[in-house]
Amino acid sequence: MKMYRVNVNGTMYEITLEVCDAAEAKNAPAAAPAPAAAAPAGGEKVTSPMPGTILQVNVQNGQSVKAGDVLFILEAMKMENEIMAPCDGKVTVLTTKGAAVETGAPLASIE
Repeated sequence: MKMYRVNVNGTMYEITLEVCDAAEAKNAPAAAPAPAAAAPAGGEKVTSPMPGTILQVNVQNGQSVKAGDVLFILEAMKMENEIMAPCDGKVTVLTTKGAAVETGAPLASIE
């Protein structure tokens, strides 16, 4: 184990790192990927067109929506973007207000 001091944006942190050789690093188990929210099968998926933060959720689970209704407000690059329903149906919300999302992240499903 080796202890280091790291300066991050003017704040000092003390960290401890375990020193290992290449053979140990290869045999270490890989970190499991984070589970993604699953959309119900058969529904029209509504995904994030870009990375950003969900500022507002305008619908609730089971609510009926029409094509063009604003489902979410997504903040990306200091702009507010309206995420609209692509079709008519009942919505299943897969995200929450304040969530950070990546491009293609599932936001809702409409059946």
